[in-house]
Amino acid sequence: MKKLPIGIQTFSKIIEGEFTYVDKTSIAHALVKEGGYYFLSRPRRFGKSLFLDTLKDIFEGKKQLFKGLAIYDKWDWDDKYPVLRVSLGSGVEKDINQLFPRLRWLLEDAEDDLKIKCNSKNPVVCFKELIKKAHEKYGKKVVILIDEYDKPILDNITDSKVARLMRDAMMNFYAVIKDNDAYIRFVFITGVSKFSKMNLFSGLNNLNDITLDEKYATICGYTHNDLRTEFKDLLEGADLEMVRKWYNGYNYLGEKVYNPFDILLFIDKGFRYENFWWETGNPSFLIDMLKEGEYFIPKLEHFLATKEVLNTFDVDHIELIALLWQTGYLTITEEISDDMGMSYQLGIPNKEIQLSLNSLFITYLTTQTAEKLSLQRSILQTIKSANPDGLKDALYTLFASIPYHNFTNNKLSDYEGYYASVVYAYLASLGMTIVPEDITNLGRIDLTLQYRDKVFIIEFKLSEKATGSALRQIKEKRYFEKYSSSKEVYLIGIEFSREQRNIIGYEWEKM
Repeated sequence: MKKLPIGIQTFSKIIEGEFTYVDKTSIAHALVKEGGYYFLSRPRRFGKSLFLDTLKDIFEGKKQLFKGLAIYDKWDWDDKYPVLRVSLGSGVEKDINQLFPRLRWLLEDAEDDLKIKCNSKNPVVCFKELIKKAHEKYGKKVVILIDEYDKPILDNITDSKVARLMRDAMMNFYAVIKDNDAYIRFVFITGVSKFSKMNLFSGLNNLNDITLDEKYATICGYTHNDLRTEFKDLLEGADLEMVRKWYNGYNYLGEKVYNPFDILLFIDKGFRYENFWWETGNPSFLIDMLKEGEYFIPKLEHFLATKEVLNTFDVDHIELIALLWQTGYLTITEEISDDMGMSYQLGIPNKEIQLSLNSLFITYLTTQTAEKLSLQRSILQTIKSANPDGLKDALYTLFASIPYHNFTNNKLSDYEGYYASVVYAYLASLGMTIVPEDITNLGRIDLTLQYRDKVFIIEFKLSEKATGSALRQIKEKRYFEKYSSSKEVYLIGIEFSREQRNIIGYEWEKM
């Protein structure tokens, strides 16, 4: 039984150490035989670095590493190329004065690999030198591989001044690629985000963005078939359908994939369902961005976007939806083609993200931490036991326990969507099936919750006194007819008061 390659990003180490490897070399072959300039965006810990290292070994002609893999008998292993690889994945530069020494230090690794020395200490000049000198020395065009190209910018994304300086500095660095096209055979650049104002995208007219290309949808990550084949022995006894619900779901317009880190840790920890990938990151930037605007949480998690929205991202204009998608907290759930062109329905990829992201939203909306778990358990029990009266008590306790200063220090509670957002985040953090703004032929249901054979149709209103209008709307518009085939349907109307900051009207009926 092969070992788990947890944290290993070096292709040769995986092959020589007999670790489990999911063969991506057929995709690599499709790229290298065509040549050209490629860009790939994927979230962190998705296998981008390993794929780049695989490309490096292919171009350097390390045939022995590829025995038994898809590319082995398809590539001319005698046709070797000088490879200039730069990885910005490690280290954090919080000042522009730290960036240039860091870049120059990274290029020293390339100097050692190519056995070439730069005359300049300036990283931009050195980058130019390395490309030209490698071409001259080896008589071959150069392969350039850049990993995590955007990390110096993303590390400073909440400080727009520093992030702007980082962006402009990196623009100058990457401009070297365009200026030296005559000496270049192949370019592959990875990152998390696509900064629209980077020279990388405005200057390289021949850059092929394969982020949303069906042919390369599985370039990183594991497919469900990989789990059934490559990980068959390691996953013996595991409930693969439950694994799929927890960790699968990332969609790049092809077959859905798993984040490899989740699967490797799931196996290593004895089939424990935990938020492995989420816990490796620090999504504090989300809280910072949420504080800047009044975001309706249910809509954030069910957003219809164009490709323009997904690609509209820069230091001067950070689109929260684009950031949530690029960082892996949202994925494409449906591709829609109509008279207006192509658009994409975004949603939560899996249970891990649903639980974790909504727990984060609860913290943002309520500042509740210590009491969060007891409130979640209380709400969960009322849903399981189909107890609408108990749900009323649980929700009343929830809003009563929100600290007073949370209302006085911001204007969150002044907009109607706040109360619906809080209820939605709590329900979604329980891992249940929830549909916000659920469409019927007569209108939109504010919130539909499904648990086994039970359906809860919930309507929210914000008013100064209880009027019964929330439940009345459900009945008048006959929202329940959409779920007439369900065994139990509960209609719940909830009215909130800005002044009291809690429920003032709560009615329910069972159909």
